[in-house]
Amino acid sequence: MKGREKVLAYGSWLAVCFFWGTTYLAIRVGLETLPPTLFGGLRFLLAGSVLFAFVRWRGERLPRGREWLNLALVGVLLLGVGNGVVVWAEQWISSGMTALLISTSPFWVVAAERVGRGGERAGASVLLGLLMGFAGMALLVGPELFGAHLDARFLLGVVLLQAGCASWSGGSVFAKRHPTKVAPLMSAAVQMLAGGAALTLVGSARGEWAALDFNARTLGAFLYLVVFGSLVAYTAYTYAIQKLPLSLVSTYSYINPVIAVVLGWLLLGEPLGWRVALGAAVILCGVAVVKGTPPRAEGVGAENAGSGESDGNVPVTAQKVCSAGAD
Repeated sequence: MKGREKVLAYGSWLAVCFFWGTTYLAIRVGLETLPPTLFGGLRFLLAGSVLFAFVRWRGERLPRGREWLNLALVGVLLLGVGNGVVVWAEQWISSGMTALLISTSPFWVVAAERVGRGGERAGASVLLGLLMGFAGMALLVGPELFGAHLDARFLLGVVLLQAGCASWSGGSVFAKRHPTKVAPLMSAAVQMLAGGAALTLVGSARGEWAALDFNARTLGAFLYLVVFGSLVAYTAYTYAIQKLPLSLVSTYSYINPVIAVVLGWLLLGEPLGWRVALGAAVILCGVAVVKGTPPRAEGVGAENAGSGESDGNVPVTAQKVCSAGAD
């Protein structure tokens, strides 16, 4: 790479590390006055509309035939369910702990990959990473789950977050197995529109329009998520993975939770004790083990497993999985 291109590539990677780490805080702030489902739905509808208009202005082709359905399904699984439950869970769980619990997404990818022929298979080191991740989660949530006063809403939030991780991972694997020839930014736009439409429909059915109440603080959080969380960070991510080694770019998944925990502690007064720090370290070490293990495959297509080729939708293997709360 030339000097300017190299600066842009590393700048893009740093933007992803920072902005996707701040989205958890912005979500927490937005929930102060905004109903959760419409909050997520309107965010993705607006971001998707802007991105769609931009890529059409650039002359990118529209999806064709079944590509529409595949991209819409991926958008619903990743953004509608995967990100939607993050917003719901943050009603009861701190932004920092939410980010840490979401960092278990690579573990769910391993599970999703085992479904179907030709999927990546987990070896001993991956299983060790999964056990480390489970141990870290136990450190984080154990006292709340087994304390004298069980917080049912906290428990619901934990369950929702893991369901969101499972949906994100399942959608990622589906995208990998059903590639399209649509440009990456067009794919992102269609996925945002589909996920946003699904959330908006659910929010409308729940009667959330009556509770929609922006003030200066929550409007700022909403626009921040649209501009920096979705448009800027995603565009930066697509550029970074084209110019830098994927092993480097994927380290954002270690950095995002750290940024979220520190910001939640500094700006919202969220707790940051030894248990949170130790649980975070154990989870991230487990993620490192899983992401650093070369994938194996069985059956048809095993010779191509882990080739690192992007399908134009989202990174989808255990080595290339996005955070469910990031986009």
